[in-house]
Amino acid sequence: MIKHSESDIAVELQGQTPGLLSAMGPGIMMAAAAIGGSHLVASTQAGALFGWQLAGLIVLVNLFKYPFFQFGARYTAATGESLLAGYARLGKGWLFLFLVLNAFAGTVNIAALIGLTAALLTWFIPGVPVPLLIWPVVIVSLLIVLRGHYSVVDRVSRWIVALLAVVTVVATILALVKGAVAPPEFVSPNPWTLTSLGFLVALMGWMPAPLEVSAMNSVWSLGKKKERGSLTVRESLFDMNVGYVVTAVLALFFLGLGALVMHGNGAELATSGAAFTRQLVNAYASAIGPWSVWLVIIAAFCCIYSTVLTCIDGYNRVTYSAWRNLGDNSRELRSSGSMQSPALILVMTGLSLSVVLLFPGTLLAMLEFAMIAAFLTTPFIGWMNLKVIRNEPVPVPHRPGFWLTLWAGAGLIFLFGFAALFAVWHWLM
Repeated sequence: MIKHSESDIAVELQGQTPGLLSAMGPGIMMAAAAIGGSHLVASTQAGALFGWQLAGLIVLVNLFKYPFFQFGARYTAATGESLLAGYARLGKGWLFLFLVLNAFAGTVNIAALIGLTAALLTWFIPGVPVPLLIWPVVIVSLLIVLRGHYSVVDRVSRWIVALLAVVTVVATILALVKGAVAPPEFVSPNPWTLTSLGFLVALMGWMPAPLEVSAMNSVWSLGKKKERGSLTVRESLFDMNVGYVVTAVLALFFLGLGALVMHGNGAELATSGAAFTRQLVNAYASAIGPWSVWLVIIAAFCCIYSTVLTCIDGYNRVTYSAWRNLGDNSRELRSSGSMQSPALILVMTGLSLSVVLLFPGTLLAMLEFAMIAAFLTTPFIGWMNLKVIRNEPVPVPHRPGFWLTLWAGAGLIFLFGFAALFAVWHWLM
């Protein structure tokens, strides 16, 4: 038996930690993509409508979705190819279905997020109409993504998510110290009814993120591997776990903001995303103090704009990789799935811009529709992720073990069950 002194172990750990830290990036970008509509809008609305009652559901859906996000990171690190290539191995029909769903989701999601970002900019540039502010949001975002590609978006996302985490935690703690605005006699409505099912499904659809983000994490990981020269399974899972945990925890903080400063205050929730964010800011200021306004505004703006950046980058990388894998599944292509097409970025962003300009005032409705659609597709993408991680070319040591497979199976039962319940409920309405 070889013995190691404490100094030897310290040297070894010092050598490992920088490697793990330098591998971080794709998971943080995943968090930046997730912390947008699902947190600022859906999580905060959940708290505003039902108080803390949906905290358990948020924890539960995060637990049940976790294996499928992990499989995406594990597959790429273990095989050196993108998750899209894994879908192609299942059959081109599955890959084509994913391509269509991803392109549609990307267009709608980016459109809604661009509109919300422009609406939040009115706090910084008052008096300028939202349609005019949409243009600088789009132009600056395209410059960041097109000129910097992965490396710039990676660095920007790290700082934005870090700032968002600090601001959100501080804001929620301050609200908790101040106390909830709901009077003691206020009775919270019951969320566990069929009439609330649509809201619950929408909340879970983007909690912590749409499952197609697992494919984004895959192509971002390939970009990180190319940048570093290598990316081990351990490093990739560490990065993914950090991003996932940050995302899940922040969802509870946003729920707390809604529960503490909006739940039971007697005001009816706004129906548009921009109006809702203003309502959140005003309610927070009335409960905590006028000085807190900019704290909440900065948190909201960082939340949405970080999602705009990462979604423009991520949806286009995934769409381009899926399209190329449909026509060519060579080893060279499978290991270079992080590439993107500037032309495709311009086309998809242009479509999103058209949607937000042609349908003003429907941004919250678009987000809700996208969230519900994301939940209904989640079980199928989850099944695909489980299928690809258990077969070739994943080496046997990197395939999920018994307990993780059982965890994923329970997740599929939960997701398919809720999707079936929603489909029956929607059909009977």
